[in-house]
Amino acid sequence: QVQLVESGGGLVQPGGSLRLSCATSGFIFGINAMAWYRQAPGKERELVAYISSVGDTNYAASVKGRFTISRDNSKNTLYLQMNSLKPEDTAIYYCNTATGSRDWGQGTQVTCSS
Repeated sequence: QVQLVESGGGLVQPGGSLRLSCATSGFIFGINAMAWYRQAPGKERELVAYISSVGDTNYAASVKGRFTISRDNSKNTLYLQMNSLKPEDTAIYYCNTATGSRDWGQGTQVTCSS
């Protein structure tokens, strides 16, 4: 059974940082391109960061230069380092394959507010 378990969210002031983790199981993590997505209230889910199976990365324009996606294939875990957070980054953050092919986890709430 595929599981995607996100963690690390919380409340942070503007300019602060958070590191999200996504523990995966039930599929061969190391051969899959992975991504972080987010969904803000009233908005559609959007892809914010992508990483290939060999570590090539790409980012949405809104987070480029502030967020860093990484992966540890030995731990089947995906990470998202988020720096210089802004109120508009407030959303529920999810991980999935780059095509969103697996069942979605519960996500982790990130709230950036003063």
